[in-house]
Amino acid sequence: MKVIKIGMPVFLILLSCSFLIGSINLPKANLGDPNGPMYFPVGLSIFMIIFSVVYLFQELKRLHEKNEGIKEMLEGRTPKLIGLTVLYGAVYAMIFERFGFLFSTILFLGALLFTLNGRKKWLVNILVTVISSFILWYAFSVLLGVSLP
Repeated sequence: MKVIKIGMPVFLILLSCSFLIGSINLPKANLGDPNGPMYFPVGLSIFMIIFSVVYLFQELKRLHEKNEGIKEMLEGRTPKLIGLTVLYGAVYAMIFERFGFLFSTILFLGALLFTLNGRKKWLVNILVTVISSFILWYAFSVLLGVSLP
């Protein structure tokens, strides 16, 4: 993750520099200002370099600040929720074809909502699960004409 956050601005700086070099090497114009064809691409390349450098410094600053937030996030119940969501998604994918869209979606959403909201909000969980599943089924199969299993 850190490599992507730092790598993207570095990539953009290198890309901008290559555009700048390519813009400077554009052929001279025969009519009017000989350097006319390169003004816009050179200016754009310079702006890209400036903004990419600013982006790099911002990401370096955030990288130091985010390390504490990531440690706090991994200590709570978040890893358990992520794991259960992935597990529910895998089970949903396995039962989807066999049991059909409506039943498997009700099971998936119900399990997910009960995991997130708990048993205390059982009525809300059931209502949201059933109503949203039927709305999705109606929208896809009736309104859009998509054949669902």
